[in-house]
Amino acid sequence: METSQNHGSSNGTARFYNEPPHELESYLLTPLDNLDLYTSYEGGITQFSVQTPEQHSTIESSTGSGSFLACNSPSTFSFSPNGSPVCKQEHSSDMNHSSYGNCYLDSNRSRSVDNVNDLEHKLRELENVMLGPETQILDAQNTISGAVNQNSLEAQLSQQAVEMIQRRNLKEIMAACAKAVSDNDLLTCEWLMSELRSMVSVSGEPQQRLAAYMLEGLVARLSSSGSSIYKALRCKEPTSDELLSYMHFLYEICPYFKFGYLSANGAIADAMKDENKIHIIDFQIAQGSQWITLIHALAARPGGPPDICITGIDDSTSAYARGGGLEIVGQRLSMIAESCKVPFKFCAMPISACDVESEHLEVQPGEALAVNFALMLHHMPDESVTIQNHRDRILKMVKNLSPKVVTLVEQESDTNTAPFFPRFMETLDYYLAVFESIDVALPRDQKERINVEQFCLARDIVNIIACEGPERVERHELLEKWRLRFSMAGFTPYPLSSFVNVTIKTLLENYCKNYRLEERDGALYLGWKNKDLVASCAWK
Repeated sequence: METSQNHGSSNGTARFYNEPPHELESYLLTPLDNLDLYTSYEGGITQFSVQTPEQHSTIESSTGSGSFLACNSPSTFSFSPNGSPVCKQEHSSDMNHSSYGNCYLDSNRSRSVDNVNDLEHKLRELENVMLGPETQILDAQNTISGAVNQNSLEAQLSQQAVEMIQRRNLKEIMAACAKAVSDNDLLTCEWLMSELRSMVSVSGEPQQRLAAYMLEGLVARLSSSGSSIYKALRCKEPTSDELLSYMHFLYEICPYFKFGYLSANGAIADAMKDENKIHIIDFQIAQGSQWITLIHALAARPGGPPDICITGIDDSTSAYARGGGLEIVGQRLSMIAESCKVPFKFCAMPISACDVESEHLEVQPGEALAVNFALMLHHMPDESVTIQNHRDRILKMVKNLSPKVVTLVEQESDTNTAPFFPRFMETLDYYLAVFESIDVALPRDQKERINVEQFCLARDIVNIIACEGPERVERHELLEKWRLRFSMAGFTPYPLSSFVNVTIKTLLENYCKNYRLEERDGALYLGWKNKDLVASCAWK
């Protein structure tokens, strides 16, 4: 096992994962094992049903949340002590058969055969009694043929499913389960989910751990509870100190955030090397840790440091992790600037980035402007979500401010407008690389690793899989799409200096050799093995 032995001192926290979850035992791994939490959180209970021929599958949920009750009986999901999902089944008094596996499928197939026999009997009646048009008999024959073909198809698919489960290929079964969810095939969903619960574990191999969270996302999607789970994670949060420690742990064991901060700061320092008044607008400042190293670097600039103003934008979601408002960030950065003898001013803007207008930013004449979008633009809804299209609106607004440089750091993933099933597969491939990179840094049974994955990663995974429309806030795009958006807003690429490349290569020497750095078309990509994970570039 290779781990980072000497990462140096770091003052950063992982801004991308700063939305507060709650403690391990009450985390989304047992969202449907405790329905009262979501019922009380969202309000009254509603019922709706999904009906198949002569069969009813009921889904009972609180408003926007609840439990998946496929195959005629309530099911709630939780995890066993080893981290594997289990299903608690409550049989109604009028239920005489199991709701899982072959028993249910065989029962449903026999009913399909009964339906065919009924149709054959009715066709004979038509042939012997009816004197109507010949087309009516032909239509009845077509109906029978379709029913028989459907019955054969069900038998064929069942055999394929049995063979797939016997292979015990976790990724294959996860993909099949997601496809069944996409097709609203509740029978196959329930069957595959019951198999998956014995295969996943939050303390297993990377694929098993990731599958545990993705399975919960599928359950939440079926029960239409994804948004409630995403919100309810705030109900029983760890303390702010604990949450900060989880985020800082992720910051230290993986280089993703350091890569983003270093590349963005390098572009800003290069663009501002001859400026005496610098104004930096950070659209999601979080803890403000990114700017500590830049303040130190500018303080050592030949000819003396410039005047620095930082406008920090952040909504209330980061306040809990900080333990207070943006004034905490301002005080911290002011103390650092004072210790470096750097003239410094901090402007707090505690609002959502979606609500920012140009008049809020107060850029003064004579200030050289830099704008930082580090791992935040993917949270902005675009034209596929709202007619306001804040994603493009913000870029155009920033361009009108005439900045010297704009930095972009984003995850190299395509989940914004992709339909559910390809989005699921993209998420599986992307986060598997992330989980593998964590696996080489920490033992699988280490509590800190479980905390990092559950409190810093799983919430985003569930949101991508379970939510749609405005409720799906994790909407990543590939850099090629970001290039198009920036170009349409009037920006042109700002080349990153070679010094940035060298600095990041030096950083990666402290981490596993499976991390790789690649420069393509003026942008830097940090990847794990052959998978690009984070991209960084600059614009003007």
